[in-house]
Amino acid sequence: MVPALSPVIRKGASLAACRFDRRDPVAAQQALFRELLQRGRDTRFGQDHGFGSLLHLPFEEGYDRYRRTIPIRTYADFWQEYFRSGYETVNGGPRLTLDNVTWPGRIRLFCETSGTTAPTKYIPFTPEMFAANRRAARDLLTNYLAAVPESRLFQGRFLYLSGSTELTTLGPGIESGDMSAITLRYAPALLRPFIAPSPQVAALAWEAKIEALTELLLTDQEITGISGVPPWLLLLLDRVRQRGGKPLPTLLPNLELIVHGGTSIVPYRREFETLFGDRSPRFLELLPASEGFMGFQIQGENDMRFTPWYGVFFEFVPFSYLDGQGGIPADAPAIPLAEIRTGERYAVILSTCAGLWRYHIGDTIRFTSMAPLAFEFTGRDRFLDRFEEKVTQAEVDQAVADLNEQMTADVVEFMVGPEISQRRHLWVVAVKGVSPGAEYLGRFLDERLMTFNADYAAFRRQGRITPPRIVTVSEEAIYDWSRLVRGKLGGQCKIPHVDPTMEGDLVKSLAEQAEG
Repeated sequence: MVPALSPVIRKGASLAACRFDRRDPVAAQQALFRELLQRGRDTRFGQDHGFGSLLHLPFEEGYDRYRRTIPIRTYADFWQEYFRSGYETVNGGPRLTLDNVTWPGRIRLFCETSGTTAPTKYIPFTPEMFAANRRAARDLLTNYLAAVPESRLFQGRFLYLSGSTELTTLGPGIESGDMSAITLRYAPALLRPFIAPSPQVAALAWEAKIEALTELLLTDQEITGISGVPPWLLLLLDRVRQRGGKPLPTLLPNLELIVHGGTSIVPYRREFETLFGDRSPRFLELLPASEGFMGFQIQGENDMRFTPWYGVFFEFVPFSYLDGQGGIPADAPAIPLAEIRTGERYAVILSTCAGLWRYHIGDTIRFTSMAPLAFEFTGRDRFLDRFEEKVTQAEVDQAVADLNEQMTADVVEFMVGPEISQRRHLWVVAVKGVSPGAEYLGRFLDERLMTFNADYAAFRRQGRITPPRIVTVSEEAIYDWSRLVRGKLGGQCKIPHVDPTMEGDLVKSLAEQAEG
């Protein structure tokens, strides 16, 4: 059994937690706004948008001019206007060079995520952002240790259930990869003895990695913490339980903490409770992103703390202003942190120390408290994301449009959502005319989404997401269901194409009605 924390570490953690609580979020944001403008003023973006003229103004006036003169941008906008000119293909491989474009100096690291404007989204990841993320990780841990003085976390090892740790060369001294790959590859040497798995295991293909991590957890009693995305954590832990043939608390006696993020744990909570019973480790939620860190949960609190001091200036647009594709109209009002209200759902806009300015990230949150400043993650704008696949509503709609071009019949209405227990998408489809059958519909839609979305394709190949289930229904039945279940009448209502509920409650209800 590993020993508990030393008095020195306990005292240091307590002092750091007190300093964390004394920070003023609004003052921090106003100071950070000026710092970011100062750093970006001489870049191409800063000159295009007159950053220098904003620096001498008081915050209220400077911010008002900032939001009036600089449009909110998506990644597609940044790609077209600022990043694409630095992109080329050399010997069949990508090359991307950004020198003083949206952030001073040359960008040496990019986080990769799937995108539709190019085969891959390349999110700039600067040394400043790396340092900010490390501060966030330090603050999460010190707050945890202050709340749990008997913790043994530091006397064991922390296991990261990451994606691919392979990095791609984008040019001399320039690399890209999954954010977790970058974090593990460039972790401080001092921390490496406390991190699992080894680089060799981390680089394995998904199924081989799960097998290796299962074996590691069954044989290494020094694992005190695990970090990952809820569905993949469940997959790994269930594999451990099956292989070990005993209850998880018996197999993992020193597992103290599970840190989870990327998607809400709400749909998976019951499964975790089933796995651990009444001897569960502690759970802490965080909301990280390749573009910037937003917050983490403090032990003993229900919601995450919003953390506006890690290199990101935040703005918020009320969710009601988003259009049906999750886009933000040009005239949608954005507000700073000082003007947010509890209970309202907001789309998050970022300006960052990696050179993203008024960037629409696609995440939505709801503030639940002002003192302390707490929030909950309410999902992405219009995404299928319960398995971290980030399939957009636009991709779903295009898959159905392509399907209609291939059939003599037409899909006239549909809904898709997560079927959590089976790790798959559940589609309910209304076809006018002679349907080609659920098997054909499922195969076609699955293949189209794999074509559109690199994350979904990778997860399907690795078995992390299983083939979709298709339920066919008449158009009238969908509208009858909407009237009975949603309280909205017939064909006059808009059927959500992507189920907005956390656990796929709407699409499950519709499928159950269709299947009798």
